[in-house]
Amino acid sequence: MFKRLSRGVLLCVALLTFTLPVFSQYLRVEGVVRDPSGAAVAGAEVRLQMGGNGTAIESDSEGKFSFADVPPERGNLIVTAAGFAPITREIDATSGQPIHLEIVLPFATREERVVVTATRIASRLGDVAGSEVTLDVEDLRATPALTVDDKLRQIPGFSLFRRSGSRTANPTTMGVSLSGVGASGASRALVLRDGVPLNDPFGGWVYWDRIPQQALDGVELVRRGASSLYGGDALSGVIQFLSREPQEPEMALELSYGSEQTPDFSFWTGTREGRWDVSLATELFHTDGYILVPQSVRGAVDTAANSENLTLDFTTGYRLGAQGRVFGRGAYLTEARNNGTPIQTNDTQIGNGVVGLDTPLGTAGSLSARVYGSAQSYDQNFSSVAANRMTESLTDEQHVPAQQVGGTVFWSRAVPGRQTLGLGGSAEEVIGSSHENFFSSGKHTAFQTSGGRQRTVAVYGEDIIRISRRWTVTASFRFDDWRNFEAATVRTPITPPGPVAVTPFADRTDTAFSPRLSVLYAANKNVSLTASVYRSFRSPTLNELYRSFRVGNVLTQANSNLNAERLTGGEAGASVRGFNERLVVRGNFFWNEVADPIENVTLTVTPSLITRQRQNLGLTRSVGMELDAEARINKHLAFFGGYQYVAPTVLSFPANVALVGLDLPQVPRNQFTIEARYWHPSSFLLSVEGRFVGNQFDDDQNQFLLPRYFALDLLAARPLGHGLDLFAAFENLFDQRYFVAKTPTPNLGPPIQVRGGLRYRLPHEKGSK
Repeated sequence: MFKRLSRGVLLCVALLTFTLPVFSQYLRVEGVVRDPSGAAVAGAEVRLQMGGNGTAIESDSEGKFSFADVPPERGNLIVTAAGFAPITREIDATSGQPIHLEIVLPFATREERVVVTATRIASRLGDVAGSEVTLDVEDLRATPALTVDDKLRQIPGFSLFRRSGSRTANPTTMGVSLSGVGASGASRALVLRDGVPLNDPFGGWVYWDRIPQQALDGVELVRRGASSLYGGDALSGVIQFLSREPQEPEMALELSYGSEQTPDFSFWTGTREGRWDVSLATELFHTDGYILVPQSVRGAVDTAANSENLTLDFTTGYRLGAQGRVFGRGAYLTEARNNGTPIQTNDTQIGNGVVGLDTPLGTAGSLSARVYGSAQSYDQNFSSVAANRMTESLTDEQHVPAQQVGGTVFWSRAVPGRQTLGLGGSAEEVIGSSHENFFSSGKHTAFQTSGGRQRTVAVYGEDIIRISRRWTVTASFRFDDWRNFEAATVRTPITPPGPVAVTPFADRTDTAFSPRLSVLYAANKNVSLTASVYRSFRSPTLNELYRSFRVGNVLTQANSNLNAERLTGGEAGASVRGFNERLVVRGNFFWNEVADPIENVTLTVTPSLITRQRQNLGLTRSVGMELDAEARINKHLAFFGGYQYVAPTVLSFPANVALVGLDLPQVPRNQFTIEARYWHPSSFLLSVEGRFVGNQFDDDQNQFLLPRYFALDLLAARPLGHGLDLFAAFENLFDQRYFVAKTPTPNLGPPIQVRGGLRYRLPHEKGSK
């Protein structure tokens, strides 16, 4: 009996030994499917493939899925959904532990490319209820233009203060205008790099050579008011440059040489090791330039306007989990320019640093933060040129130091039920001054220092509500409070000597509330309708308040009593897609009114000097429409085009009613661009781009007309194998000589520009030899 009992016990133990693990190791695999913005993807097919067996289910309204009784094996989870690229995740169920997965589906088409600028939250381009344009690495490489600001001119509505570009122009004319709002030197659009402002902290203009072009991963441009999320510099929109992040040992290089003795070298390299990544970039540029004034009016003082610059950039990052990253970057720019006569020169040095954080917080959402600072020095000489342009004399030597420190933080969270919330804050302080030595007839007459401080703090928020699959409402707001303080002008007469005169300026404070409401209606998979209303603002820069400047024989005075510009606007448009996303057409009608716009207003005119002052006009209006279209015939051949019409009008100016009804200066009524591109990575690249700019005026009184022009650019490249390409580029192919300014002496745009060079990329592109 004992033996029988022993055999029974042993049998039971054996059965338990072999059966319990089988039952105990069956487990559950569950998770949630989201798009790159964090929104749930309902109805996604989730297929679990284990061994030879497969089971498929659909994600629920919150994007959730769950598989029970999964065997202890290795397998794959395959997730697919309309409009998204499929994704496969390896499953290891041998541990016996439950598995939870967070699946983020990438968008599949160009229209569904992920963008971040318009809403600060990663969203599909087709889900943005506004006018956002994107340029990826392929677009940038296919553009014949050498400088990044000239590449952006292929976007209708983008222009600088004048028609001239950063290659030869004075940097103080490099402010951006979007949608016909106009610019006055200071940019009326915010320019960012990875969430950090690039606008000059003292003057608001932009140094377009601060970013090595090979370090760029793309550009996003948002037209129209964006102060609800970005504050005072985003009066008419935002331009954001996105930097490359290395995933493996990588390198990109472009080396070229062109007409007017123009060498250019742009280089980026980086690698990733474990959680760490590091990258280094540099760009070196020089051009002998060209003489700005026409042959018929040149004199002995006219020399070539030229420039040279060096940019260094170092970035290191550390991965926080699968999607988070903290990074630090240091950058330095030095540039020097001759502005068309021996005396008129300027140079700039800028050093800046940034620490950034982008990380998910699990069920608490995600967090993005930036802390940044910069110090810079700008030097400029001004002169008076004789009427016959045979002599010039020094009038002003300026030294302009400025410092900036600031930070931003933004939290967002996808809420179950098709909603995404965001909340953020920012703070910034700028210190700047202009130290000037004045001269008259060769004599040093006075020394003057003008400047002050500006401090801004803000809070902002956003709510993206996906009411249904067809309706999306986005509401955002921002409250800004800024203060100008410790401002004064100190003047010391030299010849004849006299007492020091101190003119203090009263401390000033102001606030702005900037709301925006946007609606998107997806009528079907091919047609979307959008509408937005918004308010935005721009506070005057320290440069506009306290620094005067001179261009040619035009003296523009500062004005310490300037008020902030305030814009009210709206837009409505449609996006139509067809032929399996091969044809995309977007159109918008827009209306913008700016109260108290800061313009350069003419005070007096003499044969030797035009005197202007920065003043607040009463009210201006820019009403217009824009079209963007792209047609991709096949994977190699594509056509792009764009058009903008805008009527920029002064509605009221009580101080000078003669300006009412005139056009805003520096805004053409008509612009259009065209591009034809053939790109076969293993054989050939050919890109032809055309740009038409209509009539515009160079002054507030509409006396100096800049006639329309059309310029054609061309780029041809041939792979040589192993990631190396040979290319040739032509800008202004037909040598169209057009006016870029009248000061009142006419200035010409650049003649035909020809360059050739080499490009190299590692790893090699797919399809290359």
